[in-house]
Amino acid sequence: MKQAKNTVIIFFLWLFIIPSFAQRNTILIIADDLSPDYFGFYENHGDTVDVPNIRSLMTRGIRFKNFYSNPVCSSTRTTILTGRYSFRTGVGGIVGGVGGSNQIDTAEVSIPKLLKKYNPNIAKANIGKWHLKNPTPAINLMSPQALGYDWYEGPFIGQIPNYTNWTKHTNGVASTVTTYATSENVNNAVTWLKTQNPNNPFFLWLAFNAPHDPLHLPPAGLHTFTNLSGTTANINAQPKQYFKAMIQALDHEIGRLIDSLQVMNKMDSTDIIFVGDNGNTPRTAQITDLTKAKGTVYEYGIQVPCIIAGPSVVTKGRVSNALVNTTDLFATIIENFGYTNWQTQIPSSTPVDSKSLQPIIKNIGDSIRPWAFSEIFKLTTDSSDGKSMRNKNYKLIRFDYGAQEFYNLAVDPLESNNLLNGTLTDADISNYNYLCNEMTTLVGGPSFCQNVVAVNELDTNNSVVLFPNPMRNTLNIKLTKETPEGYSVEILDLQGKIVFKQQNIHPIGTHSVSLSPMPPGLYFALIKTRDSNFIKKIILE
Repeated sequence: MKQAKNTVIIFFLWLFIIPSFAQRNTILIIADDLSPDYFGFYENHGDTVDVPNIRSLMTRGIRFKNFYSNPVCSSTRTTILTGRYSFRTGVGGIVGGVGGSNQIDTAEVSIPKLLKKYNPNIAKANIGKWHLKNPTPAINLMSPQALGYDWYEGPFIGQIPNYTNWTKHTNGVASTVTTYATSENVNNAVTWLKTQNPNNPFFLWLAFNAPHDPLHLPPAGLHTFTNLSGTTANINAQPKQYFKAMIQALDHEIGRLIDSLQVMNKMDSTDIIFVGDNGNTPRTAQITDLTKAKGTVYEYGIQVPCIIAGPSVVTKGRVSNALVNTTDLFATIIENFGYTNWQTQIPSSTPVDSKSLQPIIKNIGDSIRPWAFSEIFKLTTDSSDGKSMRNKNYKLIRFDYGAQEFYNLAVDPLESNNLLNGTLTDADISNYNYLCNEMTTLVGGPSFCQNVVAVNELDTNNSVVLFPNPMRNTLNIKLTKETPEGYSVEILDLQGKIVFKQQNIHPIGTHSVSLSPMPPGLYFALIKTRDSNFIKKIILE
């Protein structure tokens, strides 16, 4: 009798112990070209749209306020898959897109490769948009498998030409699909989940094309916008309304996925990560300055929504202010399956930048990194190529052609006041130097900012006036006080290198100096006399 009683006690104890060792699954959902401002639950929202299913994730998880991607899709997806910044992988732009980009190297250590090492029974699928390789040569169509996935099914390229007539590749085999793309992605995901061994954990990367161009009217029943005609003229007249309809269709189908997980009894064992891959395009952006949208390292181009929900989250319904990079999903997802020493599988020659979000998920920490980093660079370079780094309050942008911008996001979230155009406070200088040094350490090479704020701007010498500022090709120097030996002017770039010098400027009056050979950017004009000198920031447009 005593033995039977002990058996009953052990049985009930086992029932309580099982959940702590329960199977964990992970679904990563990526929305394409989606900023937080269309969601009413984000502070910087604009004209919002009703998304009850995405919103419901917050009750089961954490909403991240400061989650940063790269400005375009291919590079962001590579940072997630490898945990490495783009300057390490070489995927800095849009594969096959404007400007071009290197493609992902299938030798990279990826999430599914590590999961396979940890537990070969973990099922791994990538369904939806791939966009990390060009579709030719044909061997590229198997790159998802080469990077560790068991199954790939979706539109291999970046932008599909038509949401109801598109090419799908299933493990390298092409077929024409007329089912609405957003719905087809969920159909494929649910079918794949149903075919898996229910005793094995799974990782599903579900990458929607929505709400990426082309803008269109989704099928009836997936949205509530009954006043849209769907004609080209109407789309051009109301692009944001169609964008919102596409977001609603996305939300509807995410809800269908959630319902399917419930039916399969997998919801309580599955963590869902919902993110955007970059900001909205200028056509759908809800900012005044459309030059700061998708494709740029300004806030609107790189700050994206992120919600992590599911059984792993301790104290659900929280909001996190932590600075997070898309690279951090790499370690987070791997450790979600219990693989905490994955670093032992990384070659010493392959730096990984990912910081696991598990301390925040488990509610034992409120931050994982002191700064967030983003970048864009293309095979055909242009003026938007550059890097950005922000800490809690400040952000530094360094464009690849040399110009820099520096913002206090705490008081200027729209990045309208470049602090480098004015006199910096001690706090400004301290944060500038910190971010500058951190970025230099991260990307390597000589410091590009060591002389930027080495001397405070001393524009108190009324004997010299520089104008206009900003300028295009000509710097005017107005002298109001004569000196026996005249004035000299040196123009320094951001590395402190003298790129222009002219001596013995006199007499009193205005003297013009041609700067036309110099590239646009931020410079410093150092004006010298025998008795004094001063330094002035100048901007060449």
